[in-house]
Amino acid sequence: MRHLIAFVFILLTISNLSAQNRTLVAYYSYTGNVRSIVDELKGLTNADIVEIQPAKEGERYEADNYAIGSALISAIRENPDKAESYPEIKPLSVDFGLYDNIIVATPLWWSNMAAPMQTFLFANGAEMAGKNIALIVSSASSGISSVVADAKRLIPNGKFVGEPLWINNKNRSDMPTLLANWTKTLDFKSNMTEKLYITIGSVTLTATLAENAATQALVAALRESPITYSATDYGSFEKVGPLGRSLPTANEQTTTEPGDIVLYNGSQIVIFYGSNSWDYTRLGKIDNATQQELKAALGEGDCTITLSLSAENNSENQNNSETPTGIRQSDRTATPDGPMYDLQGRRISAPVRGQIYIQGGEKKFKFSN
Repeated sequence: MRHLIAFVFILLTISNLSAQNRTLVAYYSYTGNVRSIVDELKGLTNADIVEIQPAKEGERYEADNYAIGSALISAIRENPDKAESYPEIKPLSVDFGLYDNIIVATPLWWSNMAAPMQTFLFANGAEMAGKNIALIVSSASSGISSVVADAKRLIPNGKFVGEPLWINNKNRSDMPTLLANWTKTLDFKSNMTEKLYITIGSVTLTATLAENAATQALVAALRESPITYSATDYGSFEKVGPLGRSLPTANEQTTTEPGDIVLYNGSQIVIFYGSNSWDYTRLGKIDNATQQELKAALGEGDCTITLSLSAENNSENQNNSETPTGIRQSDRTATPDGPMYDLQGRRISAPVRGQIYIQGGEKKFKFSN
């Protein structure tokens, strides 16, 4: 009986965790451009990610004057309602019932949506009925109207939200900003979240914000400008300081954990490196940092803390750990030709084509080999 109860508890736990991940990003990438877009998108959402992959690996769609790729698109154009018109892809098991929102990210092939992505949507479009659908299209220069038409044909009962985001060779270097602005326009039901950047001296921590009126007001303020405040140590378990403004409260009895960020008395922000139980409004939690790392980052005694919504307001990430945390170590002397890091903070010798990387405190994009 105990085993049965434990098993039911595990199932309920998995169900609750899944219910929190209400956005799905489905993408296909051949050259790596769309993969780079999705890598950037991960930092803006709490979405689950699925990659569509052709069943036959190693196909060179551009070979022989694009013979294979153009033939795949031609077959779909001739018989779009027949399953055999679509190229085979590797099997994917997706429970669409878990998601309210779906972002489709795809390249453009010969004015149409890439054939493997069309296969995925042809097979699953009916299960996306009633879902909020958003579209990202990558191309060199060709317009994306036919790709939008393909998406609406393949997901006929989806609720398309926002304007499709078009990333092309002219604006690709601005892709991080374009994505950040685009996600804010989506009328999604949940989990399109802002990241909070918390800087103490030369160390920056990242945090995932909760979804409530307090964080909405905080984000609105931070969009105007970063907030810097003085924090004092209290009880050997927290750093607390005045925000200089009041936020909406939804206080509830809370037992905090290291990394929790809460609002106290409507205008005091508290960052915990220990634990306490009190009436708080939850604001968020610092990402992937141990208690020891938090203590080291927050330091002894009083400190000055800056809150921001943009990684560009902080310096270069120099955490070279293979298992990245939410802590970024700044390098105030970084130069444009200094060391390079991927978006997870791991040092790299050189970027690959289609990769976004950080150098000299700036995000950059590798266009070609």
